[in-house]
Amino acid sequence: MSTPVPRDRGRLDRPALVALLLGMAGVGYRLALTLLTVPAANSDEATFGLAAIHIAAGREHPVFLYGQHYMGMVESYLAAPLVALAGPGWPVLRLPMVALYAVFLWLSYRLTRRLYTPWFATFTVGLLVLGTERVVRDQLTVVGGRPEVKPAVLAVLLIAVGLARRRIRWRRAAAGLAGLLAGAALWSDWLIVPYLAVAGLLLVYAVRRELLGWSGVLLVVGFAVGVAPMGWDNLVAPPGADSLSVLRQISAGTGPVPPLADRLDGGLLTGVPLATGLCPVTGCARWQEWFGLLYPVLLAAAAGLALLGYRRSAGRPTAVRVRPVAQLALVAGAALTLLAYVRSPLAATDPLANARYLAVLQVSLPAVLWPLWRAAVACWRGTVGAAGRLVGATATAVLAGLTATALVSTGLFVLALDAPRADQRRARELADAVRRTGLREVYGDYWTCNRLTFDTGERVVCAVLDGNLAPGQNRYPPYWRQVARADRPGYVLPVGSPAERRLRRLLGDRADAARLVEVAGYRVYHPPSAVRPWR
Repeated sequence: MSTPVPRDRGRLDRPALVALLLGMAGVGYRLALTLLTVPAANSDEATFGLAAIHIAAGREHPVFLYGQHYMGMVESYLAAPLVALAGPGWPVLRLPMVALYAVFLWLSYRLTRRLYTPWFATFTVGLLVLGTERVVRDQLTVVGGRPEVKPAVLAVLLIAVGLARRRIRWRRAAAGLAGLLAGAALWSDWLIVPYLAVAGLLLVYAVRRELLGWSGVLLVVGFAVGVAPMGWDNLVAPPGADSLSVLRQISAGTGPVPPLADRLDGGLLTGVPLATGLCPVTGCARWQEWFGLLYPVLLAAAAGLALLGYRRSAGRPTAVRVRPVAQLALVAGAALTLLAYVRSPLAATDPLANARYLAVLQVSLPAVLWPLWRAAVACWRGTVGAAGRLVGATATAVLAGLTATALVSTGLFVLALDAPRADQRRARELADAVRRTGLREVYGDYWTCNRLTFDTGERVVCAVLDGNLAPGQNRYPPYWRQVARADRPGYVLPVGSPAERRLRRLLGDRADAARLVEVAGYRVYHPPSAVRPWR
């Protein structure tokens, strides 16, 4: 009798190999976009880039984004070593986001494979590889939170499942790492709170007895270390300037609360398809909104399957029962995130821009699609009756439609890369033109200033004015003070903008003589004396 040959644990099986190839394609796609600076940058992202410059030089150690008290600066700290090594630049700033995406993809595959099936994990990776502008903007641009919190919460979920199944050797260290990741994620972006809550409950379920000892101590210590920057900043913040107060003000919005129907329309029919990658950034056509309508139904079905699995595993050890509990955690995280979003006026006031707040729903994509996959597989295996085959055929059509829609939307985005590349070229031309004038201190509008300052590596410092040439939103006060001290600052203003018209009125007959150059839709002025009407 022959002795069975043990399976090589280091060799990838077919689902893992296909997932690896798909993942490499997804990382390569995003690396190419990063090198092209697509999506185009803006002044918000430039603020993170400037913070990375300051961190690299040891000048600043910010806790939150300059000018606000709720968006952590993890991304700037990740980019700072590269900025110190290679100098400031958009690809350099975004490279850590590509790495975070790769980690997210790998962790998503690992968790999906453990909770569901290998080929379903591969299918999920295939969908996550695709990306429209809305999706890749949330993954690649350095605007805080979303790229890093998703892998963090996936890692905490994997740690909880691994501890329950006794697959982790250094159990106390794993508990401490879970706390550290959770604390850092909370500091980085409060949008992840629903997922951190359910991940914490899963961890308590998985190792509730161990948490009464050193594992619990290390979990708390790890969380305290991760959240410490935010905690300290909030302790010393003036009344009303702490993170919680600021977030309440933002969530409440201004004016009357939009009707529930408008918030549901913006949250489900626009937000969910946009965040899933089924629509262009300009909005969803009616035929692209179908997944938003189906999303709550799939969440309910996924919750039902998880509860059924938990009930069927009654009497079995935690190592077995943790699987349906983790599935339920993914469902609950998505449901709580969506509920919080549709309760906010933001879902209705600007659903296209605010769909970014639903980017974290990618964490729950496996749970949402699992009912469809399970029904489709049962149909094709012939293990169900006529009604089951009908449901399975419908589920197969939905999965195929979802994949096709995401693929077409991604293809249309790739075919339209000329627009963001042209925008980036114009910004570069403007920066080069301003530098050639010899100006070092200039005034401009919000969407020009920090981008110009970053594009010139702080060789040109810009302070923000509004349309009336009054002080605007200056996120970094030292820039404002530096320009305010200049005897003859320049003015970099969009052609025909309210600010330019106001400046020309103030200059009168000297306006044309003060104009140095016109480039990329901007005019650069250098009056013989400073024009500061607010004084």
